[in-house]
This record gives sequence, structure tokens and C-alpha cells, in this order.
Amino acid sequence: MAKTVMLAFLSILLVSTIILQPDASFQSSLQGLTVWWNIVFPGLLPFLILFELISAFGLAHAVSSLTQPVMNRLFKLPGEASHAVILGWMGGYPSGAEATASLRKRKLVTKQQGQRLLALAHMPNPLFMLVVIGAGFLHKPIVGVMIACTVWLSALCIMFAMTLLQRREQEGIELADKQDKSVIQKQKNDADTQGGSLLLRAAEAFRLGREQDGRSFGKALGDSVAASVQKLMMIGGFMIFAAVLAKLTEPLLTPLLAKTGLTFISQAFFEGHLGAYSAAVWQHQGAGTIVNAAAIAAVLAWSGLSGILQAGYSISGTDLKLLPFVAWRAAHALLAALFMLLLWKPMISVLGMLLDPSAVPSFAPANIFTPDQAIAVALKASDLPRLWPFSMLSCLLVALTVLILSTILLPYSKTNRSA
Repeated sequence: MAKTVMLAFLSILLVSTIILQPDASFQSSLQGLTVWWNIVFPGLLPFLILFELISAFGLAHAVSSLTQPVMNRLFKLPGEASHAVILGWMGGYPSGAEATASLRKRKLVTKQQGQRLLALAHMPNPLFMLVVIGAGFLHKPIVGVMIACTVWLSALCIMFAMTLLQRREQEGIELADKQDKSVIQKQKNDADTQGGSLLLRAAEAFRLGREQDGRSFGKALGDSVAASVQKLMMIGGFMIFAAVLAKLTEPLLTPLLAKTGLTFISQAFFEGHLGAYSAAVWQHQGAGTIVNAAAIAAVLAWSGLSGILQAGYSISGTDLKLLPFVAWRAAHALLAALFMLLLWKPMISVLGMLLDPSAVPSFAPANIFTPDQAIAVALKASDLPRLWPFSMLSCLLVALTVLILSTILLPYSKTNRSA
């Protein structure tokens, strides 16, 4: 009851603030819409459609079978978890959270496995890191690659830490509930019955997955487009809502953050894409690009309140909890920033030997601004490179990969079926 009253009070307060500040609310909504249309929509749509088709035609099952030994030995997860990891790492949040929730609903992972997988699969869009941040915001494409590698590496370290903390999970079946007991036992049986060629097992999984779905290509494509657009509309709503919250709380947060110099946090806390831009143009008394890169890595790992709420929406209807997920997002953000600070010099040294000196970021310090000048920045549409051309190219590359996998696995599938 108290929670309901508090939420109702906050909603009334937010509506009142929007009415009192209509211009600021409109401008912030426009910022969120600009980022969604220029970056998130073209970055996610092709991947969401393709992965829906991959699942419909059995390739997701084949990939899961191929990666089952690695996922089980390294992360104590079933092979099906690789589908959530691939979707989350290539599509961006909340694709990984949605795939994790689907696995949990189908009882393919236990609750503890689902919590770990949720932390690993919740990743920013790679096109946003490599293209928008590197080439658009920082004007150094290689820095986008460095930031992406840092975010991914820190995520793997977080996953290893979570796996080590819960390494006795599968051994302690008596501590699990009845549902998790059956899931763990099924995973053990699958591991025990593994045999024969890895490609033969993948081909059999490919065939079974296609037979279970049974939809024609036209039906599967139509359903994929409809479902993907619906998901993206939901994501856009969360982003606009978070952008409005960031703008309305700016008068409260900016004076406090200006004293510490961490002005980008006011945007980064609420929305990851807007926060990444704020961190990219953030002026500080630091060592130049390295500090901006560390701040961007932390923002992307955190994903903002918008990304967290999207993940919470995706896991609704399951027994997965949002509070542990928030704690691991904060830990991931701290670790990503630390990794960037520690690995910056080694990465620069290696890149200096491989690339042209003009392509390698320098250690030049950024311009120093006074606390009065260190105010929150406003995002403009002209500041954002459009992902539409890169999105189409990535779509073609993923489609080519799918075609190659189908060509390799289809003969094995026909052989198994005739046998």
C-alpha cells in the first residue's frame, strides 16, 4: 500500500513538473526521440528481425548446440544461453534481457543461471559504440573499438566472478526448488548424452528447431517485423521518459555535480545514449581522451535508468529479480571505467605499432573549464551520425553468416533424417 501511494505521489509530481516546464519537457522528449530514431531504431531493427528468423528456422538451436560445451564449462550455463548472449551483444539492450526471460519461462535455465545470464547479455549496441561514439562523438574511430573491448572484457570478468561465487549451484541440487531441480537434471542429462560429431548434433538441433516452429518464410518474416517494431516502440517510450526525467531533475543535480566536476552524471544516470554523449563532450581537469573514454565505458555498462527499466519490463512474468541486476550494472560500470584507465596505455602502445600515428588517440589534456562553465550539455540532431547505412551493411553481413551456417548444416541435417 505504501509503495502504491508513493508511486502515485511521484506520478502526480512528475505531471505537475511537466505542466510547469512544458518547453524543457518538449525539448528533452525531442532529444530522446532523436537518439531513438537516428541510433537505436536502425541499430536494432535489422538484428531483431534476423534473430527472430534465426529462431524460426532452427539456426538458434544449432548455434546453441555448437556452443553448449563452452557455455557449460566456462559459465556453468546451458548451450541455449548462447542465443541470449549473441542477441544481447549484437542487438543491444534490452534484447539480451528479453531472450533471457524467454529461456527462464521455458525452464531452460535455473533462477540463478538466469540472473547471471541477465548480467552478461545486457550489452550496448555495438554499432553505437564503434560508429557513433568513436567516429561521431570522439572523432577517433579506434577509440570506439577500445571502449567496446573494455565494456565486453569487464562483462566477462563480472560473469566469471558470478560463476565462481555460485560454482556449487549445480552440485547442491537439494538447495534448489523443484522447478530448478528438474532444469539442472535436464542439463546434466544433456551433458551426459553428448556424443558423436559436434556438427551432427548441431544439424539435428537445426532440424528439430525448424520442425517445432513450422511457419512458412512469409509468415515468419511478417511476425518478425511486427514483433521487432513493437519492441522498438516500447524502447523508444522508455528512452523519451528517461530523457524527460533527466531534464526535469537537472536543476537539482547540476549545481551539486558542478562542484565535483562530474556534470555528465545527470544525463548518464537516466539514459545511456544521452549520457554517453554528455561523457564524450565532458570537460574536466584530467588527462584528455582517456578520462572521457573511461566515463563513456562506465555509462554504457550502467545503461541508464532507461536500460534498466527496459530489462525490468522484459523479465516481468518471471522470477528473475531486478535489484541484483542493478547491483551488477553498478559493479560493471565501475569495472569498465577501471579497465579503461588501466588498459589505455597498453592498448595505445599496441595500436601505435599497428596503425598510422594520426589514427591513434593522444594523451593531450582537454580544455579546463571552471565549475560555472561546467554545465550540462544539450544534444542536437546534427551531433548524431545516422546508423541507417551502417545498419543495412551489418544486416547483410549477418544474413550472409546465416546463409553460410545454413549451407553447412543442411546436408548434415538431411543425412541424420534419412538415417
